[in-house]
Amino acid sequence: MGRRPIDPVDTIWLNMDRANNLMVIESLMMLAGPADWDRFLGVLQRRVIDLYPVFSQRPADSRAPLMAPHWEDDPDFALDRHVHRATLPEPGDDVVLQEYVNSHISTPLERDRPLWEIHLIDGYAQGAAVYTRLHHALADGIALTRVVLSLTDEGPDDDLSEAPAPRHPAPGLVRSAVQLAGTTGAALLDVPRMMTPAHLSDALTVARQSSGVTTKLMLTRNPDTAIAGTPGVVKRAIWAPPIPLHDIVEAGHRTGTTVNDILMAALAGALAAYLEVHHDEAVDIPTMVPVNVRPLDEPMPRELGNRFALVLFMLPCGLPTPFKRLAETHRRMAAVKHSPEAWLTFELIQAIGRTGPDLERLVVDFFANKASGVTTNVPGPKTARYVAGTRIAAMLGWAPESGNQTLGTAIFTYDDSVFVGFKVDTGVISQPEELLASFLTEIDALRDLAGVG
Repeated sequence: MGRRPIDPVDTIWLNMDRANNLMVIESLMMLAGPADWDRFLGVLQRRVIDLYPVFSQRPADSRAPLMAPHWEDDPDFALDRHVHRATLPEPGDDVVLQEYVNSHISTPLERDRPLWEIHLIDGYAQGAAVYTRLHHALADGIALTRVVLSLTDEGPDDDLSEAPAPRHPAPGLVRSAVQLAGTTGAALLDVPRMMTPAHLSDALTVARQSSGVTTKLMLTRNPDTAIAGTPGVVKRAIWAPPIPLHDIVEAGHRTGTTVNDILMAALAGALAAYLEVHHDEAVDIPTMVPVNVRPLDEPMPRELGNRFALVLFMLPCGLPTPFKRLAETHRRMAAVKHSPEAWLTFELIQAIGRTGPDLERLVVDFFANKASGVTTNVPGPKTARYVAGTRIAAMLGWAPESGNQTLGTAIFTYDDSVFVGFKVDTGVISQPEELLASFLTEIDALRDLAGVG
């Protein structure tokens, strides 16, 4: 394909890398059995490398002043420069896998080659794991999640009968994600209709709401608490055992809320408990939520790229009980879904992409520093998936943080379970185990509140 200009919005994230907050999207697939890695590499080649040119291209600066950088074919491209093999030491449990992930999570991706790497890990529990690191300049996290999911199949032998020609993700997989988004109420992740004010009642409503959103974006600040501070280089990822999705769905039904409300309220309660343990006043904590703006039933473009918006959501950590936090989360979520905030932030990101690197960083930092971090809530496949013949037991993925953000929260719904993990800056949040334990305690409290056994 030669070379092509890097899109201005993609250039933002290419330029936003810094030692203490890398622009790398991290994801994990835990496999229930041993993996056939040669078979996996064949699937990777057919469904990703052959289909999306950016996976074999590296970024390069323009030789002309003031010209945009470009993607160029990597003359030395080879899978073994991007694919790393590892075997975990005994006992090969979640703690050991976390140690492996954390030994790489703060390492920048090398700029002399395409901006991605995959770790194929044996010795995890009774199976294996796939740890993926993809740079934000390739695409937004929602798009890259779809790319990773394109490696998976409904049945264990589906990849064996596949034609060698590259293909887009299976329509059944896309429909599954769309259906799950609708049933769980995770509408913040799929709102392309919000990218135009046409869904609002009239122009006056748009103007009034836009004014309120602008005020919110300008005046919101991240309070000075035990989870705020200047981030350092060292990050740490940690995750919980699976939570039964049925319990969360039932709790939502019985309380008149949604799965998304329950999970966000649990995050608010976990942060409130963490602040209390560290002798801080419980106050509301802002987090950023990425918003998808592409229809999920359309194939991804070969160029991938970033096309997303952000919502600044205020977690009601300052309220004293699980019931009050859930009720307020539900109210605030409803307000966000009916506001033009996603539309405005999408336009803002497009505008930032038309400025220079110095101004880009200044503006991105201004808005990033208003939030504690980024929270993703991804509705994945409703039934079990397979990769190269092996069933996937669990999935997780973290978006990158920028500016002074210190806390990434990953929520991924898959195969009747909810998987939750945190990525923290260890210099600011030194005890993420406390945060994880508090999240699970808050989930139990919300189940009890709803009368779910």
